[in-house]
Amino acid sequence: MSAPRSGGVSDRALDHLRHVIDWPDLAGTRYAVHEELDRGGMGVVYRASDRELERDVALKVLATAVADASSAERLWREARIVAGLEHPGIVPVHDVGRLPDGRVYYAMKLVSGQRLDAWARSDPALAERLRVFLRICEPVAFAHARGVIHRDLKPDNVMVGPFGEVLVLDWGVAKRLAEAEPAACGAAGTVQAPRRAQRAGGERSEAGATAQGTVIGTPLWMAPEQARGELDRLDARSDVFGLGGILFFLLHGRPPAAGEPRSPALPRALDAIWRRARASEPDDRYASAAELAEDVTRFLEGAAVAALPEGLARRALRVAGRHRAAILLVAAYLVMRVVLFFGFRV
Repeated sequence: MSAPRSGGVSDRALDHLRHVIDWPDLAGTRYAVHEELDRGGMGVVYRASDRELERDVALKVLATAVADASSAERLWREARIVAGLEHPGIVPVHDVGRLPDGRVYYAMKLVSGQRLDAWARSDPALAERLRVFLRICEPVAFAHARGVIHRDLKPDNVMVGPFGEVLVLDWGVAKRLAEAEPAACGAAGTVQAPRRAQRAGGERSEAGATAQGTVIGTPLWMAPEQARGELDRLDARSDVFGLGGILFFLLHGRPPAAGEPRSPALPRALDAIWRRARASEPDDRYASAAELAEDVTRFLEGAAVAALPEGLARRALRVAGRHRAAILLVAAYLVMRVVLFFGFRV
């Protein structure tokens, strides 16, 4: 049982009270709420029914605790950004509006699947892990091409669906590079792991104040310039840093640490790729998610990667590894010819 606070009200009672206060009144809308799925610093996500189209949706509603004009504008802005990113790897926004009490909400496709960390625990083959990583890069590259950066890329914000679909979620702190930061609201930081495997597409990245000098995102995964609150320096390369962390996680099953030593079990080319993506200085990273994905693709195809300059000897070894079967076949043929030649001489 939760211990009562100084006023005699337990934590459990306060949580229940908050739940009752936040529960949305959808009178006059097309939606009916069924259950709470997740909660963040700015919004609460519910599973709801769209009565007109007869389908379930994820409904993100502004939390009552931050229901002011600036928070409402942030949620509207979030909905507009995600709605403008029509990509199979980004959960689509269906509708946006206001509740009778004035709070802003928007409806998204309800998706299900496993978080990336849970999927990785099934120990898929290296090639499969890299192919999933490329699927993660696709929507991020799509957003970059449209001038939007995610700013909170981490395994928690990636879902692998039951039919192989890969979704980048939680665009709550995304930013159009051509726009100024919105007004401050709430406390900085992001909310942690979801309560359920059934989730929506923007429910947990609830960053707070976004004035210069305020940290936005998740400390373990964000780029150094982002961690320092240098918001005017953030661009696609800041997301590349987050993708590099995700790549490391897929290769090692854990987050990267400062001064990470090289693993002898990991191919040097892959080690070079994630290290370039996680470089401290933006200029030393890949310029975009697309460029990072191209290097991973080159590795999968057995080609040289841009992150690892190679000399003649290394190139010979790589080519030999790529064409091992053909080389062994030719070698066997030559050995057979030599044996036959000397056999006939004898």
